[in-house]
Amino acid sequence: KGMFRATIRMLIPLDKQSDALEILESVSVQTRCNPSCINSRLYRGVEEIRAIMVDELWTSKEEALRHLQSEEYRRILLVVEMAEKRPDIRFATIVQSSGVEFIEMARSQL
Repeated sequence: KGMFRATIRMLIPLDKQSDALEILESVSVQTRCNPSCINSRLYRGVEEIRAIMVDELWTSKEEALRHLQSEEYRRILLVVEMAEKRPDIRFATIVQSSGVEFIEMARSQL
């Protein structure tokens, strides 16, 4: 089955960013309290200062679906509506993951 990742990258006008970040931070904190949530993070763009990304990692697709159906997620959708253009929304099932050992393995083959 694997873990399930959900990401939303959106461009939020600068005059709405404060409100958007307040909502997203509140939802992210609540989401991290869910035992099925591995992580929930917010990112702001460096090269594109209007960019905000929500990145969530769930124990399963089923748990992510429950989250998508929640009142909590409705608040994320309210922020999505603030976006200047259609956000980039992605869902992915992760069946295998590795860390620094993958870099070490790749570098050892040089």
